[in-house]
Formats: sequence, structure tokens, C-alpha cells
Amino acid sequence: MRWLLVIFTLLFLILQYRLWVGDGSMAQRQVLQHKVNMQQEENEALRERNNILASEVNDLKNGLESVEERARTDLGMVKEGETFYMVVDKEQK
Repeated sequence: MRWLLVIFTLLFLILQYRLWVGDGSMAQRQVLQHKVNMQQEENEALRERNNILASEVNDLKNGLESVEERARTDLGMVKEGETFYMVVDKEQK
């Protein structure tokens, strides 16, 4: 009977070790869950960025206003008949 108790105790300790420390343990599960949460946050941020870029692409394909705005801000272009004024602000020390 004593040997049976020793065997069950050892078996219990081995199972407890695997539960807390071994492969597939609670600690490993917690680490993996943290990684999943971090990846989901990153995916959400990238999804928002993709939506913004898709909206921009759609505007560029369908609307001339966005093309005109890009030409004005990025390239400094001016429509025919318009007058361009540059205001220079000099800071005094």
C-alpha cells in the first residue's frame, strides 16, 4: 500500500510540474496570450492605417479635388489666372 501512495504522489508531482512549468503550462499560456493581445493591437492600428490609405486612393482615383490639393501643397502649383502670394514671417531676436 505504501508503494502505491509513493507512486501516486510522484505522479501527482509530475503532473503539477507540467501544469505550472512544463510544455503547455499556465505560464507559457499567459505569455502566449500576452503576445496575442499585442499582435491584435498592432493589427488594429495597421487596419486603421489601411483604411485611411484606401480612402486616399479612392479619393485620388475618383475626385479631382484631392489631386488638385496634392498639386498645390506638395508641388506648389497654382491654377491659371491665380496670383500666388508668399508671406514671410521674420522673427526678431
